[in-house]
Amino acid sequence: MTPGLERRLERAVERFEEIERLLAEPELADDPRRFTALSREYSDLQSIVETWREMERLDEREAEAREMLAESDSDMRKMAVDELGEIETGRERLDRQLQRLIVPPDPNDRKNLFLEIRAGTGGQEAALFAGDLFRMYGRYAESQGWRIEVLSGQQGDAGGWRELIARVIGNGAYSKLKFESGTHRVQRVPATESQGRIHTSACTVAILPEVDEVDDVRVDPSELRIDTYRSSGAGGQHVNTTDSAIRITHLPTGIVVECQDERSQHKNKARAMSLLSARLLEAERSQQQSEQAADRKLQVGSGDRSERIRTYNFPQGRVTDHRIGLTLYDLENILEGGLDELIEPLAEAHQADLLAELG
Repeated sequence: MTPGLERRLERAVERFEEIERLLAEPELADDPRRFTALSREYSDLQSIVETWREMERLDEREAEAREMLAESDSDMRKMAVDELGEIETGRERLDRQLQRLIVPPDPNDRKNLFLEIRAGTGGQEAALFAGDLFRMYGRYAESQGWRIEVLSGQQGDAGGWRELIARVIGNGAYSKLKFESGTHRVQRVPATESQGRIHTSACTVAILPEVDEVDDVRVDPSELRIDTYRSSGAGGQHVNTTDSAIRITHLPTGIVVECQDERSQHKNKARAMSLLSARLLEAERSQQQSEQAADRKLQVGSGDRSERIRTYNFPQGRVTDHRIGLTLYDLENILEGGLDELIEPLAEAHQADLLAELG
């Protein structure tokens, strides 16, 4: 463990002990908001401190085992060697656990998200690929017990989607899918290709955490243009018979959001405002990350939609994630929603990157 991480752990223990004293103060009962905030912070630090104290107990056991190792009795020395082996295994386990716990959690990890898929280069084939991606995410969401609501979309002439915006509802949805933002490229022979040539098409994917409250983002109503129109029906479960679909334009940035899923104009407006807030927050976050990550080699989760993050090669049955150099020959399973074999290595790489920064 690096000196930087050790100092961070020591500060965490000091803060934990400070919060313990504060929670014991009788006057804290008169301030429910502060009590709740301190209780939450206490809970977040508890696992770190318990693991750190377990590590200290291992140090004490090691000192005792080394004393035994100096004994003249051969049985005692053998016991000491066995004890030291167990201690080393336990220390490695606790060290990994501490490194995972000490990384500050992403405050968005437990949130729902907005999923945006847009066909890029490749015409009809790109739209079909957008449909494949949406099906892939849908299957994965189903395996996780999440729900998906399609908010708006424009279908392709030959199937698939030219663009699609959906809301994914489920605990931890953002933590799992946040690394999917970027350009996804497909290499395959289109059904309309008579000579068997491989074509390359692309789609962009954006994953935006849902804002808890619209008030989290300051949006001046005078900077909004709100239009109502009749839904085409492609984006929802039904065709609306009234002008209940909503389009909101944020004039300073030119960001446009639409929602046509709900029958109620009021509900569509609320959902569209939530999406607009998420877009505005994402734009600000992406700018900050671009500045901070200018010199970083690993761009996991940068959210840069121009960045080519993954290639799906049908002739070889291959999926390659270019950010971490991972290649899997399991294309069919991945497109059926088997995303964990991509998500887990990406999360581990991101964790290692954050630890390197902390260290």
